[in-house]
Amino acid sequence: MPPGLQVTGMTDTTKRIWLVDRVYSDKGMLNLVYATTDGQRHLRKQLSEQMVMRTDVTAAIKVDADRLEPTRDDERDRYAEAASKTARTHDPDETV
Repeated sequence: MPPGLQVTGMTDTTKRIWLVDRVYSDKGMLNLVYATTDGQRHLRKQLSEQMVMRTDVTAAIKVDADRLEPTRDDERDRYAEAASKTARTHDPDETV
């Protein structure tokens, strides 16, 4: 996890967000989207091929709340559904 993204312990300023989307780009990058279970906020991450080999992609991560972006209206329901499903079916630290 890059510095500043993984936070130990939960506080009022950290949020657990769940994996909702994973897409490989034609340039070999892995694009990840994590979102809150209500779909209101999300974080996009991009990993190179080398980082994918050295980093576990987990069902959830904890991040500083100020790193989250508002989710567009047309994505909110999909993110909420996907994040809720991931939260129900996986442990937060489970590799997915």
